[in-house]
Amino acid sequence: MRFTKIRAAALGLALLLPASILIAQEEPAPPAPENIPAAVVGADESKPRDAKEIYADLNLFGEIFDRIRAEYVDPPDEQKLIRAAIQGMLTSLDPHSNYLPPADYDDMREDTSGQFGGLGIEVTQEEGLIKVVSPIDGSPAAKAGILTNDLIVKIDGADVQGMLLDDAVGKMRGAVGTKVKLTLAREGAKDPIEVELTRDVIAMRAVRWSMEGDVAVLRLSRFSEQAFIGIQNAVTDIYKQRKDVPPKGIILDLRNNPGGLVDQAVYVSDAFLKQGAVVLTRGRNAQESSRYDAQPDNLDAKLAAVPLVVLINGGSASASEIVAGALQDHKRATLVGTRSFGKGSVQSIISLGENGAMRLTTARYYTPNNRSIQAVGIQPDITVTQDIPDDIKGKDEIVGEAGLAGHIKIAGQTETTTGSSVYVPADKVDDKQLQYAIKLIDGGETNPAYPAKGD
Repeated sequence: MRFTKIRAAALGLALLLPASILIAQEEPAPPAPENIPAAVVGADESKPRDAKEIYADLNLFGEIFDRIRAEYVDPPDEQKLIRAAIQGMLTSLDPHSNYLPPADYDDMREDTSGQFGGLGIEVTQEEGLIKVVSPIDGSPAAKAGILTNDLIVKIDGADVQGMLLDDAVGKMRGAVGTKVKLTLAREGAKDPIEVELTRDVIAMRAVRWSMEGDVAVLRLSRFSEQAFIGIQNAVTDIYKQRKDVPPKGIILDLRNNPGGLVDQAVYVSDAFLKQGAVVLTRGRNAQESSRYDAQPDNLDAKLAAVPLVVLINGGSASASEIVAGALQDHKRATLVGTRSFGKGSVQSIISLGENGAMRLTTARYYTPNNRSIQAVGIQPDITVTQDIPDDIKGKDEIVGEAGLAGHIKIAGQTETTTGSSVYVPADKVDDKQLQYAIKLIDGGETNPAYPAKGD
């Protein structure tokens, strides 16, 4: 099992899309002091506040809460008020700390698990109707005979005409074992087709791959719990298709990948590294700091002689930057594209039981060479910019973490002030970054330090 390769602490850490949960132990509050002085206006905020000042502030909060309950023009929802106060407290810390109400917490866990209860249909919206892109092999949709290009016109008898795509998807998802009826329109079929499906566990595909000549392209869209297994399966399928002949090179496409789980970033990096640090994390206290290492295994042995190019852009954030930074520092890969987002902090998810959870920034992370990318990002080894269509010129760039209000700052570190493009052409022929990477591998012009391969 690959979980033996890193410390168990990694399972409590997450980045942009965290799923691992830290259970907070509730402790009884200390008794309030009897004589609480009024809060000192204009007190020196740089000095640690003593218990009396803190309790004075808590009294102020209680007084305002009671006034709202008693005097607001309409009776307020007390739970909503308290949750809003909690949200405000957390969001005042940095852009990535926040409160997750129960429904949002459930959505977050589903998102990061990469699994949900559903039908297994990839869909898009076309002229107000929901069009099937493809059913997932082995899913309820595939077993029911749903085909590519079928139009979903009704869900449980409700017309989807004019329905938002997200709303339609939400209606098709649901608890495993429950049923849903779809009415389909199919080209060549005289009458609508009605099917009843039973929802099952569906694993979202985190990795897609294709061959561009002898070069394998692996597109990793997010670091959910399906990320490493997706890479592993893709490599297996590539070698099977090529009768165990290694590809001439691999392109790992991390563009516009917003991040996810730290452990998955470590596993994916480890797939291409034989040894050495993958990422360093440093918390408030020394005992909260960790180092996560790669170790030799069958996968990196299979890939050791295969040149690697990693594509990044302004939308490559968090866990994507962990992988890109590790492979760059070990000179295992050539990075091509534009500067990454620059999110160098780690969030922990702390369960609040039936009240949801809190997402709290608990550490900063550093690349193996001790680089912090917080509000700076990772610079590619070779900068390649796309040809931007006239209608989105000037709208394709983001500053990244440095442009977020309240972001964590690193003393003495110069932050980025210019934007980095997030544009990726839909047609791979027009994708200059991808085409450059293919030519780089075909021409054998990988990183001059290659083949160090992380040794």
